[in-house]
Amino acid sequence: MIKSSKVLIALSLVMLMILSACGGNNNGGNNGNNGNTGTTETTTEPTETTTEPEPEPVKEAEPVKLRVFSTFGGTDPAREAFQKVLDEFTAAHPNVTIDNEVMSANDDGFRTKVSTDLNSGNEPDILFYFTGADADDMIKAGKVVPMDDLLAADAEWKGGLIPSALEAVRHTDGKIYGIPLTGYYEGLFVNKALFEKYSLELPTDWEKFKTAVKTFADNGVIPLSGPFDQSHYIIEHFVLGAAGSAGQAKGLIDGVDPNWEKGYAAMKEIYDLGGFPKDAGTIDLTMAGNYYSQGLAAMVLEGSWALGGWDQKVKDTTTVFPFPAIPGGAGTGKDVVGGFGSGFYLSKKAFDDAAKKDTALALLKHLTTPASIQAIAQVNGGSPAADVEITGLPQAALDGFKMVAESTSINSPIDSKVHKETFTTLRANVAKVVKGDITPAEALAEAQKVEVTNKQ
Repeated sequence: MIKSSKVLIALSLVMLMILSACGGNNNGGNNGNNGNTGTTETTTEPTETTTEPEPEPVKEAEPVKLRVFSTFGGTDPAREAFQKVLDEFTAAHPNVTIDNEVMSANDDGFRTKVSTDLNSGNEPDILFYFTGADADDMIKAGKVVPMDDLLAADAEWKGGLIPSALEAVRHTDGKIYGIPLTGYYEGLFVNKALFEKYSLELPTDWEKFKTAVKTFADNGVIPLSGPFDQSHYIIEHFVLGAAGSAGQAKGLIDGVDPNWEKGYAAMKEIYDLGGFPKDAGTIDLTMAGNYYSQGLAAMVLEGSWALGGWDQKVKDTTTVFPFPAIPGGAGTGKDVVGGFGSGFYLSKKAFDDAAKKDTALALLKHLTTPASIQAIAQVNGGSPAADVEITGLPQAALDGFKMVAESTSINSPIDSKVHKETFTTLRANVAKVVKGDITPAEALAEAQKVEVTNKQ
């Protein structure tokens, strides 16, 4: 019995140990507190589900509509290139719509349209317009933004522009308003084939020029194509040929330089030789250019931009010279009209509009990057305002660059030095002078009076 009892007791102890071990596994919290089992405690924390916040939807840029007004339309050789530059911007900024409004700079209505828009508060956000005297009114009225601080704040933008080009458009108040795109030169464009046909020397001086005029007139060829109403280039070159650089630069505010009278008198001399189209009193600059490009005229006073609108045959037979010095005057025969006479302006109205400001400024910068400048200069033959390479230019364009390089002076046009009403008077009096209705002195005295009245 005793032996059996010992066995039972032993079995009981074994069972107690097994039960104790099982109890330790079921109640780790208590076992962990008394530390008597020597077993490793495993505690499983409740799983916490973390919900990531939903990402905020990307906010689409607000629509912005900008209005650009420029001269890159109609027959302008840079029309398509300019539109492409605008399209590049809208492709990169899908929220932007650009109203590309264009008008020929040769159209008298261009200046009127700009003036009307500015005075009525309907100014474009970005305006491509003339520098110099033409910009006086809108600058004085605070309609456009000075660019100096904006250029200084963006070294990459400013660094992409040639410093001399920026200096060329600096206004008389010492500030820059219009950012230049391409420069230009003007000159006497000559059809070499017609000169060869009639065995004429090229018009490198006044006597050769007059001989050519008379010969062409006698043979039914228009000697010098140009209109009397839109007589911008006629005035510029005849006055510069007579007054020279210093005399031309005087303008009319302090009186009339006698050499200006010689310039107007020379217009009549050429008219009397049959030098102008018979319909010069009614045609415009476009038609005058057509006479030359169609081979009906032997010479035309034009700008470098004209080359882009002529077909290859015309380009191949064309060269360009400075307008010859007029005897008795101060011209050198190597004075040329040229420079950077226009640029892109940013309106103060757009700059002050929080919804437009950044986009309008971004567009202005895009229009004046080296790449954009190169694209325009490549087709209009102008001098780029950035240090870029222009390839594939016709010989006539290279002749033009050579003419400028060899010039004794490079002069901004007269309409950048006198009030616009003064220049309108100068133009209106061309036909009267050549027909003998008034004298050169009377024509210029009238213009000088208008200049004084508008600059008081």
